[in-house]
Amino acid sequence: MSSTAARFALVGVVNTAIDLVLFAVLSTAGCGLLLANTVSTSAGMAFSFAANRAFSFRSTASVRSTLGPFLAVTLVGLWVLHPLVIWAAAAVLGGLGVPAVPALLLGKVAAVAVGLVWNYTWYGRVVFAEREAAR
Repeated sequence: MSSTAARFALVGVVNTAIDLVLFAVLSTAGCGLLLANTVSTSAGMAFSFAANRAFSFRSTASVRSTLGPFLAVTLVGLWVLHPLVIWAAAAVLGGLGVPAVPALLLGKVAAVAVGLVWNYTWYGRVVFAEREAAR
């Protein structure tokens, strides 16, 4: 594993923890599901952008030039790829007799794996590319 990939993985663990912990705290405090999820995922995504830009890919490009592509890549992964992978995995697993809830959860795990590869590839080749090209 390259040092960039290792740093990317570490950032991913931390931003996921931020999302989960903040979601749990807000939910427990009585915030509604939509508000708790919006705040927690936004906090995780903000950390992910800052940490991946500065630490994982060590980008020297401006925030302005990297924020738009970061959001596009991340949101396509979350809002397009994740649902498609979950749906496909649940359909295949359901066809194999796996009950609906476990099939959906396994689909979500698969979607996270696909999203990880998607984000790492596009962050390195497009979003924070000048750092990767300088190696």
